[in-house]
Amino acid sequence: MTQLRTVQVLGGGSAGSSAHVRSLAAGLVARGVRVTVCAPAHVEHDYDFLGAGAHFAPVPRRSDPAAVGALRAVCSGADVVHAHGLHAALRVGLALAGQRRVPLVVTWHTRAHAAGARGRLLGLLERRAVRAAAVVLGTSSELVDRARDRGARDARLSPVSVPGPRRPAGSYESYGSYESKARAELGAVDRPLLMAVGRLEPGRGYETLLDAARDWLRLDPVPLVVIAGEGHERGPLQRRIDAEGLPVRLIGRRDDVSELLAAADLALLPSRWEARSLLAQEALSLGVPLVATRVGGVPELVGDAAELVPYGDPAALAGAVTGLLADPDRRGRLAAAGLAQAATWPTEDETIAQVLSIYDELTRPGTVA
Repeated sequence: MTQLRTVQVLGGGSAGSSAHVRSLAAGLVARGVRVTVCAPAHVEHDYDFLGAGAHFAPVPRRSDPAAVGALRAVCSGADVVHAHGLHAALRVGLALAGQRRVPLVVTWHTRAHAAGARGRLLGLLERRAVRAAAVVLGTSSELVDRARDRGARDARLSPVSVPGPRRPAGSYESYGSYESKARAELGAVDRPLLMAVGRLEPGRGYETLLDAARDWLRLDPVPLVVIAGEGHERGPLQRRIDAEGLPVRLIGRRDDVSELLAAADLALLPSRWEARSLLAQEALSLGVPLVATRVGGVPELVGDAAELVPYGDPAALAGAVTGLLADPDRRGRLAAAGLAQAATWPTEDETIAQVLSIYDELTRPGTVA
């Protein structure tokens, strides 16, 4: 039997899509599939696709015109090409043009937002991307509907799973010791610790979070908000934190986010839009109560296991957090509900099995890509 050859293509290498591709690559390799991952070189450094048993082909960033040529060379020998994200799908579509019919699978992990002329251009690019694909997989029902609206021939729900959050090795007592050290490092020994994670960029809702943090100055003790992540909005956010004396720390990119999150009293997700947020998945899996915006795929993901508020409403966010901090029983119920909800999500094995079944379907003799 001929070994199935797949190429997994990442665009910018967001945390969610990169973690999924790493998990997918490891699972496919274990099932006898030859996997090549194409991504910017720094993504391999962060996610170690080679360690998962995959081959790795560095591809320039999406703005580099050499990227299409590099992809064309790698994809020429593939049985199936799988692009993750809009920009990856567009570049793969160009790379495959004029070649033999290689089935293209596209996973939409998230979506962009734009208005006016930019919005019309975005819609055009989305239509081009999904119409080039044999199958489009959406990580939330909203993304599946959007792909169908854009003209996808075949759009399916694929609520991808990623590896569960890591806790420090050792006994239960060592967890408590680690979490105490984490709280001490962050400066939250005798005060509530609230944690948000994600790139410091527009649409993440951090301005709203800072507005809410101003309201928490009246609490006793004042909770500490910790934001893990980097981005070009760091400067403006830090200047506002300093000018207003807000109880917020920007700690940059961290490799121990799961461990720090496990030490938090609450997790915060104030984004404008999310599909299957990594932070939400980790918080619920760890039993950390979550306050999140009621947007995109978040309600579908968390069910009744989180406190949901409107996007861009600092009063609602501040009130939800204040209420939870004052009600330990409610926090305990949310933590238990989060663990139960996380148990309903697809496992890594189930996610890999779904993707592999699609590859088999597309490479079956007589199938039209």
